[in-house]
Amino acid sequence: MNAMNGKSDMLISGLVDQLEPVRPYRFRRGMALALAGMGIAGLIVAAVYSIRPDIVSGQPHAIFLLSSGLFLLLALACAASVISMASPRVGHRPNGWGWALAMAGVLPASAVILALIEGPSAWQASNPAHGLYCFANAILLGLVTGALLVFWLRRGAPTSPEQAGLLTGIAAASAGVFAFSFACPYDALMHIGLWHGLPVVAGAALGRFAVPPLIRW
Repeated sequence: MNAMNGKSDMLISGLVDQLEPVRPYRFRRGMALALAGMGIAGLIVAAVYSIRPDIVSGQPHAIFLLSSGLFLLLALACAASVISMASPRVGHRPNGWGWALAMAGVLPASAVILALIEGPSAWQASNPAHGLYCFANAILLGLVTGALLVFWLRRGAPTSPEQAGLLTGIAAASAGVFAFSFACPYDALMHIGLWHGLPVVAGAALGRFAVPPLIRW
């Protein structure tokens, strides 16, 4: 009996010797990381692009405040859900992002309604040439936040990689749209609903399929 206890003690001791201290997860640390990504994107915009004159003068347009605020809210809500998913808990289902997505979805929905009412002229009102520029830059700027969220997920144990990837893509793209909105000079609802909404759709698709292989455990 003593020999068996001795072997058990040696086994436990061997296992304990291989353990290394792990820094505990803190939600606020994850949010700080996401905010840092958004801040870096904002600094890139300030350094590389021309900031909107109404912002520089301290008199931002109302549609800018509304649209950029909705995309910021969506980015923060999805980032918070992603951070929570990295350390899952029983009975905890982060779903606040759904309401933020519904609110931000008012913009593209309004653009669709305008397109149905105005017909082909709505396409011209969206400024498609600059719209593609907005789309590309929002995706590129969002990669900063996306990369930091993927880093956080890789350190954790998300139980639903597909949903985590989807929300990562939405958070990243929304952060990119928010950052680039400070440089986009167009306030037409058609432009914002279409060309600021499309990056979020593309980001969601990209995150859904590209992120899960990077975070499986």
